[in-house]
Amino acid sequence: MTKQTYTRIIGTGSYLPPQIIKNSYFLNHEFYTPSKQKIEDKTNEEIIQKFKEITNIEERRYVAEDQVTSDIAALAIEEACKDAGISKDSLDFIILGHNFGDIYEGNVRTDILPGLANKVKMKLKLKNPACICHDVVSGCPGWTQAMIVADAYIKSGFWKRGVVVGADVLSRISDPHDRDSMIYADGAGATVVEAVESEEPIGIIAHSSRSDSVQYASLLTLGESSNPDFEGDELFIKMTGHKLYIYAITTVPGVVKDSIEKAGIELSDVKKIFIHQANEKMDEAILAGVFKAYGEKEIPEGIMPMSIRKLGNSSTATVPTLLDLVMKGKMEGQEVNEGDYTILCSVGAGMNINSIVYKW
Repeated sequence: MTKQTYTRIIGTGSYLPPQIIKNSYFLNHEFYTPSKQKIEDKTNEEIIQKFKEITNIEERRYVAEDQVTSDIAALAIEEACKDAGISKDSLDFIILGHNFGDIYEGNVRTDILPGLANKVKMKLKLKNPACICHDVVSGCPGWTQAMIVADAYIKSGFWKRGVVVGADVLSRISDPHDRDSMIYADGAGATVVEAVESEEPIGIIAHSSRSDSVQYASLLTLGESSNPDFEGDELFIKMTGHKLYIYAITTVPGVVKDSIEKAGIELSDVKKIFIHQANEKMDEAILAGVFKAYGEKEIPEGIMPMSIRKLGNSSTATVPTLLDLVMKGKMEGQEVNEGDYTILCSVGAGMNINSIVYKW
C-alpha cells in the first residue's frame, strides 16, 4: 500500500487554574431572569441545587488575579511539549482556539492585539520567525476547529509539527446576576501534532463539521447584564439555554455519525467519545442520540469520560483538557490504548459543530 501523510498527536498538556470555586460561592449572588426580573420565588440554595441537578457541576476553576488567557495557554503548551519530548523551537505553527482574548482582572474589555497565539509565542520566547501563529475563534469548538486546520496544514506538506491549544477565561466575561454564570470556568488544554507517514490510517482519519448561523447564531452571544440596575456598559456571555440544548441533542449526533461513516468504521469500533463539557445531561442525551442513530440501545459503560463535575465548562479548553487527563491516567477507570478509535467532538456558539475520528 502507498504511504500517506496523517496528523498524529504526540503530546498533550493542560493547565488547571489554582482557584477551586464550589457552588456555595454563589450563595450570596443576586440572580435575575433574562427579562431582568429579580428571582424572588426561589432561594439561592434552591437555584444552586436545581443547577447541579441539570449540569452535575459541583465546582469549577478560576484563574489567579494576575493571569490571562495567553498565560495559561502558554503553560499548557509547555506541558504538552514536555510530554512529547520535543523542543518548543521545533514547532512550525501555533494555533490557539479561544473566544474572548485576554481579559484582565477588573476590565471586561478584550485584548486581541496582537493575536493570542503571537502573545503565547512571545511568552514562550520562541524566536524562530518561521513558526507561524494565528487564532481560531469558533465558539466552544475552537480547539476541534483548530485541530482540523492543523490537519490541513500538515497534509498540505508545508508544515510538519505544531501545537494546537484551546484556552478561555470565562470567569471574567460572566454576568454575576445570571444563573448561567455558574456553568463557566477557566482552563487551557494543548496537543502537539506532527506529520506521520503510514500505509494504514492513523491519527486524524476523518472529520465532519456543521455551522447553523441563520437560525441559531443568537443562541449564544454577548449582551447586557440581567440586572437592570447594573452600572456600566459591559457585555457578558448570554445563552438561550433550552433552545441551545434542543439544538445540540438533535443536531450533534448526525455530525458524529457522518464523521464515523467518513472514517469507514462502525460505531462499535469507537472506544471513547471526548465531547465538549457543557452540561452533563446534555452530553448524555447527545451520546444516546448517537447510539439511537445506529439503532443501538445499549451504551458501553465509560465510553464518554466526563470532567465537568469538578472543572465546569471552560469552552475551548474542555476537550483537550479532558483528553490530557485521560492520557495522563488522571481519571479513574479511563484509558486510551494503541489502536483505539476515539471521537473528539464539540458544539457551541455560531452554532458550530465539529466531530473528529482519531485512531491512536
